[in-house]
Amino acid sequence: MPKTPRQRPGRAHLLGLGLDNKDGHVRVTQGENFSIFSGSDETHERMQRSCIKLNEKLARKGRRLDDATHEEVRDLLAEME
Repeated sequence: MPKTPRQRPGRAHLLGLGLDNKDGHVRVTQGENFSIFSGSDETHERMQRSCIKLNEKLARKGRRLDDATHEEVRDLLAEME
């Protein structure tokens, strides 16, 4: 019996995990469609900016993260580097 393709869940969510935290400070930021945990102050802030900019770029296109393809999200994030 052939396998059917998995359907995408109804809600997309970005997860950021910083692994360079040396000061012991717990950093957690949650947005409408993203969650960011840990990382140094600089790394955490960079992940925040990236998530916010991604949402802004999608909104300018009239789209949301739920509607975007993996490739589209990857390309938009690559433009920010």
